[in-house]
Amino acid sequence: MDQRIDFLYLSEPDMIAAGVRDIAAATDAMEETLILLSEGDYMMAGENGNSHGAMITFPEEPEHEGMPADGPDRRFMAMPAYLGGRFRATGVKWYGSNMANRERDLPRSIHVFVLNDADTGAPLAIMSANLLSAYRTAAVPNVGTKHLAREDVDTMAIIGPGVMSKTTFEGLVAQRPGIKHLRIKGRSPGSTNRAADEFREQYPQLESVTVVDTDRDAVTGAGVIITAANASPKGSSEFPQLMGEWLAPGALVLAPGAVAFDDEFLTGVRKVVDYQGLYDAWDEEYGTQRAYDLIGIIGSRFLALAQEGHFDASEIEQMGDIASGKIPGRKDDDEIIVYSVGGMPVEDVAWAHDVWRNAQERGIGQSLNLWETPAAR
Repeated sequence: MDQRIDFLYLSEPDMIAAGVRDIAAATDAMEETLILLSEGDYMMAGENGNSHGAMITFPEEPEHEGMPADGPDRRFMAMPAYLGGRFRATGVKWYGSNMANRERDLPRSIHVFVLNDADTGAPLAIMSANLLSAYRTAAVPNVGTKHLAREDVDTMAIIGPGVMSKTTFEGLVAQRPGIKHLRIKGRSPGSTNRAADEFREQYPQLESVTVVDTDRDAVTGAGVIITAANASPKGSSEFPQLMGEWLAPGALVLAPGAVAFDDEFLTGVRKVVDYQGLYDAWDEEYGTQRAYDLIGIIGSRFLALAQEGHFDASEIEQMGDIASGKIPGRKDDDEIIVYSVGGMPVEDVAWAHDVWRNAQERGIGQSLNLWETPAAR
């Protein structure tokens, strides 16, 4: 019996050559993933099988020399998962994050991904994962674009013009090519204006790209709104604060980042989440309001309001059930929908699997040997 184990190493240039930036293919893979989630053909971490992952954080004043001190977005995290269907693979995304990286011209988070054989546990690939994570993150909101955005949308807004919103926008304009106007609200004028210039250069078909001063100016009249701001250490009171009355009939809010709405609006609006099990797991781990304050994802606020009796929890719908046709997508042109996107490691498994397959077929990457035969213990 052959005991040799080889695996594929994929650098960031290898990942690009293997199609990690193919947002249309990533969106298709995420649609399959969300359907598999709704059918239960997956496993994630924790006793409940739905945990986002395991995280290391640090004390504000470490007692031991050399231990990192707490800081903005300073953590290490492992996100393991198994995904069935045609993927039938297991993997883990591992990353360290530190906002101070930007002072070194490095990304805030630096990711690698390990893809494993679901039977033997042997590694199939080790890959650079910053782009993997960015594009799977952007593709999940765009499953919502496909099923929930009006076909005739021509104006959209971005609150928080970072990597997540830029890659989400890339997929969005591919699905709704009639978009002509973009409004952007950021935290700092310098970075916001730079982002606006990037959008103008990358999308010359846009008739206007406007930097606005307030969240209200951004969302008023927009058919699709991307909320992609980072969560604040001070909690939800410091998130972008939006009022439902500002939204135009038919607006779709794609919410992969921190955002707050008035509770009266959330009670009456149509509420969709990527997968309810994630929010239940966050509830078990943190409590719904604390999860919302820490992580910033609006689906936790949905769940908190349901628990408080504002509406029945059955009103929170899953994107996988919409994508599979179990429940309808957009019902009419005036319906306002808020789609919460929390991000799950099964999504990394799916997109890593497909990029790995592409690399195999195209002869991309470097084959490395784990062992010829395992050493005797």
